Amino acid sequence: MSNSDHRLSKTLFDRRSVLVGTGATVGVTALSGTAWAQTRVDEVAIDKLMAPGDLPELSQGPDDAKVTIVEYASMTCPACARFHQITYPKLKEKYIETGKIRFIMREFPLNNLAAAASMLARCADTPAKSIGLIDVLFEKQADWAVRNPVPPLLKIAKQAGFTEKTFNSCLENNELLGKIAKGRDKADKEFGVDATPSFFINGKRMRTRNYTIEAFDKILEPLLKSS
Repeated sequence: MSNSDHRLSKTLFDRRSVLVGTGATVGVTALSGTAWAQTRVDEVAIDKLMAPGDLPELSQGPDDAKVTIVEYASMTCPACARFHQITYPKLKEKYIETGKIRFIMREFPLNNLAAAASMLARCADTPAKSIGLIDVLFEKQADWAVRNPVPPLLKIAKQAGFTEKTFNSCLENNELLGKIAKGRDKADKEFGVDATPSFFINGKRMRTRNYTIEAFDKILEPLLKSS
């Protein structure tokens, strides 16, 4: 095992206590069936949802847009990857790049590998680069969300400008991991986020698993037309 393999292995397993300690880790069984119905929230006050957290928002579109979408996603979530590869480009072209909506992605790691990938994205130089790296990680999810994730993750990171040293340093950043865990904990306890992806549109939860552009159109167009 190389030094990188060893370091990331310690990140994924030894640091589980960091996530558990904040109340951020939720077992898979707790996220299924009845638990969803008990915790799911239909609407969150917009000022509460948009209150600043410990990390800068990964945001695109104007801050004063009429409509704001907040997505909670896990980097190892296949449904999140499908959304970001299929629907998100259309949403970006139609609504974000035209200045009609603001889109915010927030981390909700469902496991430690997802947390590690989110950490790497956060370690990019700027929020714009973080968003770009997230796009790549979702595109190549099948390559790195594997039994031995270090080589493919390091390869992707190097393409984004990391060295092996900065790669390791990022994954050893307990403060960053704690902030990601704290944000996940808040989403879980205060907003009822219990699955990924989860979307809030102007504070209202999107109550569907059909995350096509047509499904978003049905919600966004009336909001954009209203006074």
